[in-house]
Amino acid sequence: MTRNYFDQELQELQVLLLKMSSMVEEILGNSVKALKAQDAELAQKVIDDDDEIDTMEYVVEDKCIKLIALQSPLARDLRVIATALKIITDLERIADYAVDIAKITIKLQHEKYIKELIDIPRMAEIAVRMVKGAIDAYVHLDTSQAHEIAKLDDEVDGLYKQIFRELLFIMMEDPRTVHQATYFLLISRYLERICDHVTNICERIIHTVTSEHVNLNE
Repeated sequence: MTRNYFDQELQELQVLLLKMSSMVEEILGNSVKALKAQDAELAQKVIDDDDEIDTMEYVVEDKCIKLIALQSPLARDLRVIATALKIITDLERIADYAVDIAKITIKLQHEKYIKELIDIPRMAEIAVRMVKGAIDAYVHLDTSQAHEIAKLDDEVDGLYKQIFRELLFIMMEDPRTVHQATYFLLISRYLERICDHVTNICERIIHTVTSEHVNLNE
């Protein structure tokens, strides 16, 4: 097999990964959009669309395995493919969190919210930016961008702590809010975990390029 053929196959892998990432970004955005609007129909669409992401995970995985088996890549090329295999696992898990948010939305669809949702949508917006930026960094093997994307996790952690404090105060003031506030705490925790998964992707990008293991969660 020629190098040109391998590069073409690698580009096809990247296109598939970008497609999967775009799908994940969409359902993540829709999950919180549905939550804020109490839109059970959109929440159900998020749940249904997750099947397509699961299918895409298998497609990308199959592409990676075939590249390894037929091309016998070495060194950095092998790390690029191995990183793709790990990235799709993170993307699939992010999609699962979006589904979890959608399921909570359906449970709360007929309840009046105890507060206006402001910081949770902010967390989701950053999370979507992080997913998009991390996959772009992978495609271009851009370690600088990977570092910059990972830094956004600090902002998300700050919002999570702010939400936690606010909801804790609300629950202490009125025990009747505990049921709903607990769900909002779960959602903010899901979003915080999503950004941790993106940070993992950024760490793997840096390892792919430099062979160095870094911890960007510090």
